[in-house]
Amino acid sequence: VQLQASGGGLVETGDSLRLSCVVSGRTFSAYDTAWVRQAPGKERELVAVMPWRGDRPWYTDSVKGRFTISRDKFKDTVWLQMNSLKPEDTAFYYCAMKADSSPLYRISNYNYWGQGTLVTVSS
Repeated sequence: VQLQASGGGLVETGDSLRLSCVVSGRTFSAYDTAWVRQAPGKERELVAVMPWRGDRPWYTDSVKGRFTISRDKFKDTVWLQMNSLKPEDTAFYYCAMKADSSPLYRISNYNYWGQGTLVTVSS
């Protein structure tokens, strides 16, 4: 399984970016997807989760109302629309997925990871 993330860049405060994550090579029919970020010198932070079945997307409090996770199941693509970006959003952003029924909101449960895409928000 490969996850290919893209869409990062250098933007100014208040700008928007759209991250994409394309999944290829999967052999399972359902999977949960998450975006995780890691700022320099900080621990990884779960940003948004898109469950495969039914449940509503989840967001960490600091991005609620600004970020939107979406998915096209047929294209095996997940997006993270990021609006009203702030300097504190600066981080490497990773897409991750899991194909089991383990809890959604624990980073360690995600066992497939893409490479990070860097988002830098200048003040």
